[in-house]
Amino acid sequence: MWTERVRTAVLRHRVAVGVVWLLVLLLGGAAAVLGLGRLDQSFTASGGPGHRANLAIQERYGNGAAVAPLVAVVTWEVRDRASATRLAAALERTAGPGARTVSYAGTGDEGFLGADGRTEYALVYPAAGKPDLAGLTAVEEAAVSLRAGLRSALPGARVEVTGVLPLQHDSALVGPGAVALAAKAACALGLLLVLVLAFRSPLGVLAPLLLAAVTSVGALALVEAVAGFTEIGFVVVYLVPVTALVVAVHRWAQRPGRAGARSAVTGGAAGAAACAALALFPAAFLRSVGVAGLAVCAVGTAAALTLTPVLRSVVRDPRAVRVRSPRALPAVGLVLLVLLTGAATQLRVGNPEARALVASGPARDGLDRLTAAGVPSGVLNPLEVLVPEGGDAAAVAARAARVPGVLLAAAPAAWHRSGSALVVVVPEAEPMTAAGAGTVTALRSALAGTGALVGGSGVVDRDLVDGVYGLLPYAVPAAALAAFGVLARRLGPGPAARAVLGGLLAAGASAGALVVLWQWGPAGTGAVTGWVPLVVGAFAFCVSLERSAASAAGGPGWAGPVAAGAGALAVLTAGIGPQVELALLVSGFAAGAVLDALAGAPAGSPRGVHHDWSRPRRLLPSTIIDRDHEFDRSHHGR
Repeated sequence: MWTERVRTAVLRHRVAVGVVWLLVLLLGGAAAVLGLGRLDQSFTASGGPGHRANLAIQERYGNGAAVAPLVAVVTWEVRDRASATRLAAALERTAGPGARTVSYAGTGDEGFLGADGRTEYALVYPAAGKPDLAGLTAVEEAAVSLRAGLRSALPGARVEVTGVLPLQHDSALVGPGAVALAAKAACALGLLLVLVLAFRSPLGVLAPLLLAAVTSVGALALVEAVAGFTEIGFVVVYLVPVTALVVAVHRWAQRPGRAGARSAVTGGAAGAAACAALALFPAAFLRSVGVAGLAVCAVGTAAALTLTPVLRSVVRDPRAVRVRSPRALPAVGLVLLVLLTGAATQLRVGNPEARALVASGPARDGLDRLTAAGVPSGVLNPLEVLVPEGGDAAAVAARAARVPGVLLAAAPAAWHRSGSALVVVVPEAEPMTAAGAGTVTALRSALAGTGALVGGSGVVDRDLVDGVYGLLPYAVPAAALAAFGVLARRLGPGPAARAVLGGLLAAGASAGALVVLWQWGPAGTGAVTGWVPLVVGAFAFCVSLERSAASAAGGPGWAGPVAAGAGALAVLTAGIGPQVELALLVSGFAAGAVLDALAGAPAGSPRGVHHDWSRPRRLLPSTIIDRDHEFDRSHHGR
């Protein structure tokens, strides 16, 4: 068979093959780091009406749009008519050149005033606020400067500065506490213990990590090359290494020889076909996930066919500690998958609610001051309406103010560029809530026919739901059918159908786990960051296909749990901490890996017969294993 011929050629030229993969690791790693700038760092859903509006606002005004503003909160000892003027003047001096501000003084709208009679707030859009990593960092820095400047200019008032980005920034500054650090250390030690027990030698532990490393850097380099021609989102930076790690550990745990190579090819081809189907859909998120998954499958399969035999020639076969799982464990796992998939139907897409982002810090003080004054948290995510040339901004603002759920709508006189104008619309509810989403929909409906475009940070989540999740009823069956076509040819229709169904359940259950852990759990985020379930679901589907292909080839039953445990412990080591969005992502990855392994964990090697990858008839597992070991011994040490 062709895999045997490849393996023979690789072992005859093992030094050259090793040098090639070393160059991939070094040069690919350098290329991947240098090419990160090619990836779209906005984390927005391209193509939707909100995205188009935000692009137009960004082009004309240079700030705002998809980036939530800073919110300056000022509480006076005694607020009078002069207070608003003093705040407006202080904002003019401290916000910086090019910034846009709006407050009570410029609009006369009492929606900028708190119910306590002493508090008022203002919205500040710093000049450098672009929807990429550099722009977000600039906004976070502007918050510190604005807070210091306003406190100096208004010594008689209590001044706080809050906002979505300052809240997220403060969560990063807090750092993991003692409990989180202990948990990270425990996960790191657990990862090492799992690999040592499974592979028994230092080289055996390093081998799968090396396979994961070369797969990651090679795949990222390919993805960034594709990003030179089409939009690829930054989310691939998270998807690629985690998928590469779990697949690499799982493949290294397989028995050496023909069966392992063929199962790697089958699993890689099935995953590549599914990801290629996703990449064909007209949504940047799906294209990004599809291209990344395709790259991991391609590079990972190449590494399995060429680098793995070289490593096996110097590392003895893995022999793990056998732990037989209870016979009921697969059934329990299947029930859990079904229940969590049902929970996924309650998924609410959007950034976590502001109160869940950080427990303390300067930005949280500002949020608490707002809510204590009776100001709703929806002010953190205002909408911006771009009124075209010739439009009546005041009339648009008046129409928007009548929409249910809108706290205020104003058309600042200074917000005019090239004949167009901007109207700020402040909702009462945050956009990830049902009420907030309803306000966005109602506003768009109310302004239909006016030519006005509704943008701002509050529409990004709505665009993601409409533009990406709306395609899932078509994208998921397409990916499943593509994977089924590959697996059916290799395994037969029955096993292929079970493998695809298991992958779909793993993907759905991982989203359900996020709902249970975060929406319904103690954290109470109210929503799950929109792109996280997409990335986690693609990961779970691909690794499930890999496990199914290896299981059909008679692979050891312990391979799935070892790979899942290694992947889960690795991401938890990296992600445990106070940053909510990072914790969401790593918990989703961990859940996806563990749930699939739980559902597929047999009490040993799969019972019954297995596929001989070179013949249409079936062979007993011992026949395959004996032939593989005989072939491996004939080449060991060459």
